[in-house]
Amino acid sequence: ILIGGGMIFTFYKALGYGIGSSLVEEDMVELADSLMKKAEEKGVKMLLPVDVVVADKFSNDADTAIADVKDISGDWMGLDIGPETLKQFKDEIDECQTIVWNGPMGVFEMSNFAEGTNAVAQMLADATERGAITIVGGGDSVAAVNQAGLGPKVSHISTGGGASLELLEGKTLPGVAALSEAS
Repeated sequence: ILIGGGMIFTFYKALGYGIGSSLVEEDMVELADSLMKKAEEKGVKMLLPVDVVVADKFSNDADTAIADVKDISGDWMGLDIGPETLKQFKDEIDECQTIVWNGPMGVFEMSNFAEGTNAVAQMLADATERGAITIVGGGDSVAAVNQAGLGPKVSHISTGGGASLELLEGKTLPGVAALSEAS
């Protein structure tokens, strides 16, 4: 499991790292801690970014720097994953035969913070070309892969958003249930 995007700072907060003024879901810190422990207990590899692109404000023209995730301080905020993280994520994706992607790696709507998301989109396109099954789900992920011009180069794009994740969880979807009952 590769984790990127704004949710990483909730995991870092659970780990006790300083996160500057980065986005954090305070009510999810305990859950993040629990998920990391559960993954470790079950032998599931969960990778968090090791570096991030930080900015001094939420703006495409902000001053930026690359920071180790343990060194985010002051008013700086993380807005994309960093270059070392991209190398690690690529190494993992290169080994996968099935990849499900939900959620951008950064604020891809701003060009200065789109590199992580665009790079992961390219990694999925490359994986598809070598024969992997690649599934992109969720509105932001679909928008990001299409913005990168790579939509046609992945195996499947789910426009179901969160419903695609619920299906993977094994939940019964209301529309499918209604169709099943009608038949």
